[in-house]
Amino acid sequence: MVLNQKVSTIFYLLGSLLLILGLLLLLPIFFIVIYNEESVLYISFIIPALLAIIFGLILTRVNKEKIKLTLTNSMLVCGLGWIVASVIGALPFRLGLNKSFIDSFFEAVSGFTTTGITVFQGLEYMPRSILFWRSFIQWVGGLGILTFFLVVTFRSEGEIWQLFDAESHKIDTSRPVPNVMKTVKILWSIYIGFTILQMLLLIIFQTSFYDALVHSLTSISTGGFSSYDSSIGHFKEIGHPFYRQIEYIFIFFMLMGGINFLVHFKVITGNFREMILDEEIRYFWGLIMGALIIIFINRAVVNGGLDLTALEADFRKTLFQIVALATSTGYGTEYIGSPFFPALARQLFMLLMLIGGCVGSTAGGFKVLRVAILHKLFKRELKKIYLPKNAVIPVTIDREIIKDEEVMKIAALFFAWLALILVGSGITALFSNLDAFEAASGMFSAVGNMGPFYFSVEEMASMSSGIKLTYIIGMLAGRLEVLPIFIIFTKQAWKWE
Repeated sequence: MVLNQKVSTIFYLLGSLLLILGLLLLLPIFFIVIYNEESVLYISFIIPALLAIIFGLILTRVNKEKIKLTLTNSMLVCGLGWIVASVIGALPFRLGLNKSFIDSFFEAVSGFTTTGITVFQGLEYMPRSILFWRSFIQWVGGLGILTFFLVVTFRSEGEIWQLFDAESHKIDTSRPVPNVMKTVKILWSIYIGFTILQMLLLIIFQTSFYDALVHSLTSISTGGFSSYDSSIGHFKEIGHPFYRQIEYIFIFFMLMGGINFLVHFKVITGNFREMILDEEIRYFWGLIMGALIIIFINRAVVNGGLDLTALEADFRKTLFQIVALATSTGYGTEYIGSPFFPALARQLFMLLMLIGGCVGSTAGGFKVLRVAILHKLFKRELKKIYLPKNAVIPVTIDREIIKDEEVMKIAALFFAWLALILVGSGITALFSNLDAFEAASGMFSAVGNMGPFYFSVEEMASMSSGIKLTYIIGMLAGRLEVLPIFIIFTKQAWKWE
């Protein structure tokens, strides 16, 4: 069969992605063996692995000479790749836990997009192989499925930068080095290094190897899946002797995941001042410190003062939740809707869910850099009122001028972001018993790839398939920043080349 260039490109790259995914699906088998789990679980991973490998081999049997990566093709591969990976990644949940396909697909999408919203309950009683897979797909999705795909398959530069840019954040940013392959390898080296370091620290503070592994996979990826229903609060609940230290470890690595990895590279190579001088980082620190101060003032006003005997515990609990939301990790030691957080704090949490972390990080949200640019755009418009008409007032970040074209892209993305949240919130409110604030929080969480919301996991699990599908679209659009998902439904994008 003769295929046109566009179809050949999409088939070949999706096939290559499926082959890798098929091999990754065999990793949880080690945990079946180690923890002597039920033999039926082998099938839960072997069948999806075989399906991925078979379809991968079929799709890669195309004419490689016709492979061409344009921006449109890359966007299509990106959007379809994440959907296909989520469908295959959902099968272990369907087969191993006997969950419905929509719930399994929801959990897989939430995993790969590092959103962390779950429809699963009773995590403590689930097979460890399944929980490892659930954490592992968040780790793979942290820096991106396609960046992982690139680092283990391609060995030349060529046009692969198109795939990297299609999956990464839609804004012009620097790279550690000009070569895309070297950039991807640098990013993954830093990523793996942080994962191993957190594992070692958690083991030092007496968590089990398994707990250290699954939580380290979902911390630096800012995913937030835990192997416990009570999330990180579990360690306090069981009276762990080092639960305070453990919470601070999680705070640190959530912050590392929420910071631009280019900044990490500069710090590692000796430029320590970048953690303070980088303008986006300054906004990021300001956002966290501002939220911390406001919430403490809010609690003092509501409670008639602060309890100095519990000051450290309150500080840790508040900081943990602020960082968990600012980085879109979504871990919890305290339910964000509990009386501990007054009304103003809950509203502030919604703002953090909208903004998210830094560009070039594993965090979700609209991104701090874009908010900083829009803030400077607003200040420019104010200046235009009282300055001469011929005054040139560029928008700058780190002394570099942001092109008007880039500002327009940010404005368009912000519109799409808000539109998704409004539509999703409306659908949730229409087809559920949630109030307006609760319905909005769910879609804020989905589009921002956050995790927490102002209603229970039980209520989320009982939602209709239509609402869950709306959240799935929101999670994918939020992680891929809208364009790769919506381009799939654009007729012109599929024209033959």
